[in-house]
Amino acid sequence: MQKKKQNKSYDRVMFNLISCLVLGILSVACVIPFWLVISGSLSKQQSIQLYGYRLIPREFSLDAYRMLFKIPEELLRAYGVTILVTVVGTGLGLLITSMAAYVLANRNFRYRYQVSFFFYFTSIFGGGLVPWYIFNTKYLHFHNNIIALILPILVNVTYLLILKSYMMSIPESLYESAYLDGAGDLTVYFKIALPLCKAGLATVGLFIALNYWNDWYNAMLFLDEGSKDLYPLQYYLNNILTKAQAMNAAAARSGIPASEVPGEPMKLAMTVVATGPIVLLYPFLQKYFVKGVTIGAVKG
Repeated sequence: MQKKKQNKSYDRVMFNLISCLVLGILSVACVIPFWLVISGSLSKQQSIQLYGYRLIPREFSLDAYRMLFKIPEELLRAYGVTILVTVVGTGLGLLITSMAAYVLANRNFRYRYQVSFFFYFTSIFGGGLVPWYIFNTKYLHFHNNIIALILPILVNVTYLLILKSYMMSIPESLYESAYLDGAGDLTVYFKIALPLCKAGLATVGLFIALNYWNDWYNAMLFLDEGSKDLYPLQYYLNNILTKAQAMNAAAARSGIPASEVPGEPMKLAMTVVATGPIVLLYPFLQKYFVKGVTIGAVKG
C-alpha cells in the first residue's frame, strides 16, 4: 500500500513537471512573436532590411514612434473616438444581444423557433455590400456620422447563440419560481438571467469590444476627409501607413534612400499602439473568457 502511494506521488510530480514544461514552452512560443513586434518597432528600417527581425534591436531607433506621435493631438483624438465607440457599442451590444438571447431561450415564447430562423438566416445569406451601403447612407443617413461606427456591427448572431446557450443552461425552475412570486420578464431578466450569465457576458463582451476596437472598415466606408475628427484609431493608423508607403514610393522615384522612411518599423509600432490596451485588459477577463468559451461550446 505504501509503495502504491509512493508511485502515485511520483507520477503526480512527473505529470506536474511535464505539464509545466509544456505550458512554459507554449507560453514562450506565444510571447516571442509579440516580442519580435516590439523589437522591430524599435529598430531602424535599414537594420530590418539587412538583418531581418531580431529579438534585440541591432540598431535602436524611435523613428517609427516619432512619426506616429508627430501630431499627438490627432492620435489622442482617434484613441478617444475608439474608446467611446467601444464602450458604447459593447454596452448596447451586450444589452440587445442578451435580451434577444433571453427571449429565444424562453420556453414560454411560442414563436421562438420562427424568430430564431431570421437570425440564423442573416448569418448565412446577406444582401451584398452595395445594397447594404445604400441602405445605411441613403435611408439611415449614416454618412459622416459616428453612429455608422456603432450600429452596423452592433449584433452578431454567433454571440447571440453563445448567450442563448447560457440562458438555456439556467434551470427552468428558477424562472417558474420567480413567475409564481409575481415577477415579470424584465425582473427575471435583470435579477436572475444576467447574474447567472456573468461568464458568458464577459466572454461575449470581450468579443464585441475586440470587434469595435479593431474596426476600420466602416470608417473607410462612411467617413470622408471632412470628418477626420471621427476617425477611429485603426483607420487613423491605416491612413498613416498609407502615407508612409507613398513616401517610400516618392523617395524611390526621387533617388532618396527608402531606408530613411521607417515603413516596416512603423507597421510594427502601429501594432503595439493598437493592441496594447487590449493586451492589458485581457488578464482581468481571462477567467471569465475561458469559462465562457468552454460552456458556450458544449451547450446545445
